[in-house]
Amino acid sequence: MKIFASTCALFATLAAFAADRPNILFVAVDDLRPEFGAYGASYIKSPNLDRIAREGITFNRAYCQQAVCSPSRASLMTGARPDTTKVWDLVTHFRTALPHVVTLGQHFKNHGYFVQGMGKIYHGGYDDAPTWSVPWQQPRGQAYGLPENLALNQRQFATADATDAAKKKNGKKQKAPTVPGSRGPAFEGADVPDDTFADGQTAKLAITALGEIARKKDPFFLAVGFVKPHLPFVAPKKYWDLYDPAKIQLAPNKFRPKDAPDYAVQAGGEMRAYHGIPAGAIPDDLARQLKHGYYAAISYMDAQLGRVLDELDRLDLRKNTIVIVWGDHGWKLGEHDAWCKHTNTENDTNSPLLLSVPGQKHTGAKTNGLVEFVDIYPTLAEFAGLPLPSHLEGLSFKPLIENPARAWKQAAFSQYPRTNAGQQLMGYAMRTERHRFVVWVHRNDHAKIDAIELYDHQTDPQENQNLAQRPDHAALVEKLLAQWKAGWRGAAPAAL
Repeated sequence: MKIFASTCALFATLAAFAADRPNILFVAVDDLRPEFGAYGASYIKSPNLDRIAREGITFNRAYCQQAVCSPSRASLMTGARPDTTKVWDLVTHFRTALPHVVTLGQHFKNHGYFVQGMGKIYHGGYDDAPTWSVPWQQPRGQAYGLPENLALNQRQFATADATDAAKKKNGKKQKAPTVPGSRGPAFEGADVPDDTFADGQTAKLAITALGEIARKKDPFFLAVGFVKPHLPFVAPKKYWDLYDPAKIQLAPNKFRPKDAPDYAVQAGGEMRAYHGIPAGAIPDDLARQLKHGYYAAISYMDAQLGRVLDELDRLDLRKNTIVIVWGDHGWKLGEHDAWCKHTNTENDTNSPLLLSVPGQKHTGAKTNGLVEFVDIYPTLAEFAGLPLPSHLEGLSFKPLIENPARAWKQAAFSQYPRTNAGQQLMGYAMRTERHRFVVWVHRNDHAKIDAIELYDHQTDPQENQNLAQRPDHAALVEKLLAQWKAGWRGAAPAAL
């Protein structure tokens, strides 16, 4: 009888502990840059993103660890940096280098959470089964609404033989070559229902999952991945109608950074895979259409997010649910005469991050504290009262939630690989309060520096002029180089 009573007491204690732990709604958005209402861009219609910002905190200076989908997501989900995950491309799974790493979702699962994922969390085709309590789900939707655009898009599959050849080359998996113009158009605004496309289907699946989760007693971690505004910029017509194309402003700096290495910014080959996109500079009228499509895609995704938030409220789950929204990296919309991501610039590494925690003191706050995506894992774990795994390479920014104005990290770090004149390079970027500092080194010899970039955000927030080679900045370069060599471990807050 005593054993029975003790067992009942233990289960009661565990149940009470589970009830006290917050749920997590973990929302990933593909290719979303920090340009919407919460970031001061009132011309973009993003009521649901802004709703989370009003209920929580907006991070003005959040940085991904590499500005492309798979490396960024692998880093965030493992809490480890790209040089640790060994994921610098779109064809490597992080478990190749880290077979036993405990991912963010897996950590919550191991501590009693029900963990479910849907949509784009990991990069397409690179799911991680140990992360989830139940198999991850990928909702399907049409790529385009119009039959003629669907037909155009089918042409890319005619390159299947080339794809297979690329994957088999040298006996290892490789990314297939991009065939210019082989996909459908880069944008579309057809008069079709929201659920025509994947994000509508993802929202629908998330709503169903929430209904099922509400009947469980375990705390939940629900990961929902939206793909828009990723190319192609496809959204139902009603979202295009939210914008007046005549009022859309083009990038003011349609030129490469002066005195920077030629390889620092690339034109955006991803964009050239779509029908109707020229090989050279994007004409202004086409650039305006592309930006229109990008904005419409944000509003479409935002509406799907709203459907999920409404269901969370309807089920009375919001009061004990942390909501976090992150875009996997920034994006260029013509800045530096370039499009897409794939660089170490502020445009590409500065990423949107919103966090709303039930009961937080400072709602609607903004913080300029430097944070990194590797910090998300320890932050969520700390809010849930979970122990922190020893492999983590980030730092919980819970103190910033409690005091958004406090001093925080001295720098944030990103990186991007390049091939230049047959040389394999890695550019390591360091963002401080005032400067962006990029050191390009040879991948097989980090002591061998190929180039340095230095941008002063106080005088040049668009990063148009590299100052690294100017004699009057030599002392600053040496100072920043020493800070860069100290790395992320040396950039921790002076006191917690």
